[in-house]
Amino acid sequence: MKVWTKIHLNNQNKKIALISKSFTNYLYGQGPITDIVKKYRISEKDYQELSQYTADRISGILMLYLAKDINRINDIVNKYNLNNGVVNEISPEIEGYIDKEAQN
Repeated sequence: MKVWTKIHLNNQNKKIALISKSFTNYLYGQGPITDIVKKYRISEKDYQELSQYTADRISGILMLYLAKDINRINDIVNKYNLNNGVVNEISPEIEGYIDKEAQN
């Protein structure tokens, strides 16, 4: 039987914490989330809770990825592969510098 549980980062995983925080800021720092916060008057406490939840989830996925734990990643995919129409087509968006010469 599979048991879903939470774990805590130790000192070896501080880079995962840094990346998770950065990804969360990348996701929520701009874009529609700022409009949603204003429109629905989401409190700072609720916004922090949402951000913390997101960072915790990102760090868990990163830990599984770095551990090459494909079975547990597949478990997550299977559990959350919901056909509820919330997310339609995926359009990858990447921010960063592009080396123009490398493209030629």
